Amino acid sequence: MKRSRKDEDDEEHYRKRRDHKSSRRGDERRSSRRDDDHRGDEHRSSRRNDGHRGSRRDDNYRSSRRENHRDRRYNDDRGDSRYNDEADDRRKSEPREEIGSRYYGEPDKPRENPEEAKQKRTVGMLTSRTGGAYIPPAKLRMLQAEITDKSGAAYQRIAWEALKKSIHGYINKVNTSNIGIITRELLQENIVRGRGLLARSVIQAQAASLTFTPVYAALTAIINYKFPNIGELVLKRLVLQFKRGFKRNDKPLCISSGTFIAHLVNQRVAYEIIALEILTLLLETPTDDSVEVAIAFLKECGMKLTEVSRRGIEAIFEMLRNILHEGQLDKRVQYMIEVMFQIRKDGFKDHEAVPEELDLVEEKDQITHLIRLDDEMDAQDILNVFKFDADYLASEEKYKELCKEILGSDVSDSEDDDEDGEEDSSDNDTEQTEGKESVITDNTETNLTALRRTIYLTIHSSLDFEECAHKLMKMQLKPGQEIELCHMFLDCCAEMRTYEKFFGLLAGRFCAINKIYVTPFEQIFKDSYHTIHRLDTNKLRNVSKFFAHLLFTDSISWSVLSCIQLNEEDTTSSSRIFIKILFQELSEYMGLAKLNERVKDVTLQEVFEGLFPRDDPRKTRFAINFFTSIGLGGWKSTEGNYFFERTQLRFTTNMQCVTQVYETTSSSSSSTTNDSFFSSLENKVSAKRKNKRKVQLNEKKLKDTKLEKEKQDVEKG
Repeated sequence: MKRSRKDEDDEEHYRKRRDHKSSRRGDERRSSRRDDDHRGDEHRSSRRNDGHRGSRRDDNYRSSRRENHRDRRYNDDRGDSRYNDEADDRRKSEPREEIGSRYYGEPDKPRENPEEAKQKRTVGMLTSRTGGAYIPPAKLRMLQAEITDKSGAAYQRIAWEALKKSIHGYINKVNTSNIGIITRELLQENIVRGRGLLARSVIQAQAASLTFTPVYAALTAIINYKFPNIGELVLKRLVLQFKRGFKRNDKPLCISSGTFIAHLVNQRVAYEIIALEILTLLLETPTDDSVEVAIAFLKECGMKLTEVSRRGIEAIFEMLRNILHEGQLDKRVQYMIEVMFQIRKDGFKDHEAVPEELDLVEEKDQITHLIRLDDEMDAQDILNVFKFDADYLASEEKYKELCKEILGSDVSDSEDDDEDGEEDSSDNDTEQTEGKESVITDNTETNLTALRRTIYLTIHSSLDFEECAHKLMKMQLKPGQEIELCHMFLDCCAEMRTYEKFFGLLAGRFCAINKIYVTPFEQIFKDSYHTIHRLDTNKLRNVSKFFAHLLFTDSISWSVLSCIQLNEEDTTSSSRIFIKILFQELSEYMGLAKLNERVKDVTLQEVFEGLFPRDDPRKTRFAINFFTSIGLGGWKSTEGNYFFERTQLRFTTNMQCVTQVYETTSSSSSSTTNDSFFSSLENKVSAKRKNKRKVQLNEKKLKDTKLEKEKQDVEKG
């Protein structure tokens, strides 16, 4: 449709008018911006020049605009707020409030007590769902000191966190040498309240380091002896963990939990039936992993099962034999089964059930739990989480009393210690010192074991005896530990393959430095002689040579030989070997002449009464024959003649007594009886002499015939 000329003119006029209006609006905006910038520059310059004195008008202007803006936003009658003069007058007459920049016109809230605010912040920090952020121990103690209500949730939560950290720290520090100390420290914590934490920490620590499983099992056995419910909780969680790992085919989890269960069986915390059920479960449907787990489990508790359930262990090994004969498993697993049979043949000597240093609970005192693999058990995971206790203070006091009964009266109470620290009275100080002095003896002998280890390492790390003596003298032993040092010298010497002069020189040096070491060595000599039958031949030889060196150097007194009674009744084969090696070494060190002089010493005659008996001809003859047989017949010329003269004298005196008795009893027939008696004695003596001569002649003939045969053989050759 064709447009008319009029329509086109109207449209063009409309477009021009529209463009004019838009350009006019843009000019107005730009001019207003310039005016605002100019006004702002003037305002800033005036404030800088006049020191903020000339800006009051502008500030009042801004405040009035701001107040009008508040009225428009927050007044109830928003529609008429801009033009409501009465509202403005009423608002201006009211005192202005210092309020936030967001909530205008809001009245002040009542202020809280600062202490209550701190406690609320502490409660919020500790009782959040995730337990809050990490709190350093120093800050935790500070927060605990700020809380006055010790029965409140905040204080209990802080005490719970401290208990968790203490238990976790003690479990991580325990080892073979300090298990006694750690157990005492652990029992001073409220492990009844934190039994869930204790069980979790022990299981986690054992899973992280399987080599320390015997230590954790021993710790669990000690705690189970005092608190059976804690030992049962640990055992239940381990069984549930093993079943969970078995269902998930998690071999590391099965090995860790199974190893712990095996050592609890060794420690008599659990009956052996749980071990047999686990082995049966693993071997009834054999796979490579299940057989490997079973063998690892069997190595740990095989010795104990052999002792308490021989039929059960035979059935398990029969299952292993059948699996081996089927030959369906991997070669590596078959080889493991063969190795297991060899371990059983050797008596599990390399897999001891309970090491001696960890056998800390008597078998009759231990409480054993009967738990089956199919029993329904509750892990009681709720015990791992903090729970408010309304009777917190009463339960804490009950545990302290229980702890005092278990450990004695020297249990340290932190609250009592803090209160006593504030009091400076001398009576309290003396009571504290008496409490410290009455320390219960450590039956585990942890300190003694550490001392012996230090001495052993010092001895074997020294080049010569002088360096070793210098190092050991620096140790500054406590009174009463000298005998342990002497025992270590003898034990280290006995363990050597052959005798080393190092130990004799070292012991002699200590005896020369301080006479306090002489008495322990003399006592050790007597104890060693009375228990010499317990040593094997090698140790016996080393011990006798060690004491021979001390006697030769006069490091110990020769009076120690008074404990030796050389006769057939009071000696054994081991003691005779000891005496033989002792005197042979003395003769090599001193020579027969000096040794003979020492034996003839008048001051030592009482000492040698047992070695050279003179009261009984039978004992005397035994002693002479003994020294002659060991190659010390040089004494026969002196001591032997003396013994022979003494025996002949006693024989003649006895004969005279016999004749006197016969003369007094029967005077009529005295001549005939005496003649017959003495004639019979002479006949016996002559017969013995003839027999001896015949034996000697026969021996000579045999020697002569042997010599003739040898000569003939040489001539023929």
